[in-house]
Amino acid sequence: METHGEMTREVSGVDFDSRVVGEGSLYVAVRGTVSDGHSFIDSAIAKGAKVIVCQDFPGDLIQDVTYVKVKDSSKTLGWLASNFYGNPSEKLKLIGITGTNGKTSVCTLLFDIFDSLGFSCALISTVEYRIGDRVIPSTHTTPDVIRINRMLAEAVEAGCEYAFMEVSSHGLHQNRTEGLKFSIAGFTNLSHDHLDYHKTFDEYLKTKKGFFDALDADGVAITNLDDKNGPVVMQNTAARKKTYALRTMADYHGRLLEADFNGMLLHFNGKEVWTTLTGRFNVYNLLLAFAISVELGLEEEEVLRAISQLKRVSGRFETLKSEGGIFFVVDYAHTPDALEKLLDSINEIRTKNERLITVFGCGGDRDREKRPQMGKIAARKSTLAIITSDNPRSERPEDIIKEIEAGVEPQYFSKYTTIPDRKEAIKMAIKFAEPKDIVLVAGKGHENYQEINGVRHHFDDKETIVQLWKQMSK
Repeated sequence: METHGEMTREVSGVDFDSRVVGEGSLYVAVRGTVSDGHSFIDSAIAKGAKVIVCQDFPGDLIQDVTYVKVKDSSKTLGWLASNFYGNPSEKLKLIGITGTNGKTSVCTLLFDIFDSLGFSCALISTVEYRIGDRVIPSTHTTPDVIRINRMLAEAVEAGCEYAFMEVSSHGLHQNRTEGLKFSIAGFTNLSHDHLDYHKTFDEYLKTKKGFFDALDADGVAITNLDDKNGPVVMQNTAARKKTYALRTMADYHGRLLEADFNGMLLHFNGKEVWTTLTGRFNVYNLLLAFAISVELGLEEEEVLRAISQLKRVSGRFETLKSEGGIFFVVDYAHTPDALEKLLDSINEIRTKNERLITVFGCGGDRDREKRPQMGKIAARKSTLAIITSDNPRSERPEDIIKEIEAGVEPQYFSKYTTIPDRKEAIKMAIKFAEPKDIVLVAGKGHENYQEINGVRHHFDDKETIVQLWKQMSK
């Protein structure tokens, strides 16, 4: 570390966005994927920054400003933010959940379990941020490290004992969890996703593994033994290791005994529990939530009682039943692995007398390699697959659909069709469906918008299903 200027200063805040810098702020110049914060040092100083943390000193050093040169300003930002807000992650128990699928569900389940048992806790997820009873709209999978520490400090101030946080690969790669102390880290699974950002699967795995490598020896790492990458993420962690699984022996073992669209009967560590959640993937989510709850000191029986009273997470295997007897399932599944697990779960429940109609698409400006895989899976495992738009973003929906179609195997050509307009695709599914048939609308779940050419238009799958059904049944 190299410094220039007065070394003892009181700062009013810590910022890495020069646009929000205030008088007396400490500005951290971070090299990002889009822009370099070093380019905005002069702007930050003009707005009142008195301390500049950077990786390279600017050409002209202003007399009344303190400059601190560090090796990695992105990592330093995390520690500065944590210290500025009084190290809040050390004043409560912070639990982080990472993996491709299930992060939001597990965090929300944990929040609901602990909340129902009378504990004050916080939630940081893609769907929402919650501090006790207060709900704050969510904007990113993992918010920036300053906002995380600010929310955790608010949670501590509000008397929260626990905080459950969704930890994305993007957030890990961008050091958004640097400086945070996690009491428990949980791993759900790892599958083909976000390769538009990470480029290779090995890099993606390495990023997830880094989360566990950074745990302290007094922490706990819990992994899914049924996922081949589960043991890998634990290889170098100093934390105490725990495991969960359905298919092999583990510290926390689960079994699915019965399932229908109303819920499941489960067997966790020798004890039975009924839940209104359904789908095999939800067995894993519940088992991880159960394991973490017990590791945090709760009794198995009280956790199972709480699980039996849980409601379904918004947009995750949510079911609607029309007056005509058609079952609708709305789910966020937007990766090949998630879609396959979802279709397998539905196919386990249905008796095969009912048809399964799947409406799905793929997002634009994202990992293109998964598109044909999802086409292959949907056509193979559905009675009829209707390929449509998801969030096309800057791409043409027709181009995305063609790439999805490319994965459909020749023997299943008669089992799919394409309708670019998502509302029309759902309408077609309803027209085709007969009583007792199942219509799955996948990919958006809790989202209430469609992003087209940079503009977000209101679109809610559940709302659209209800509206169309009412219109078409008149």
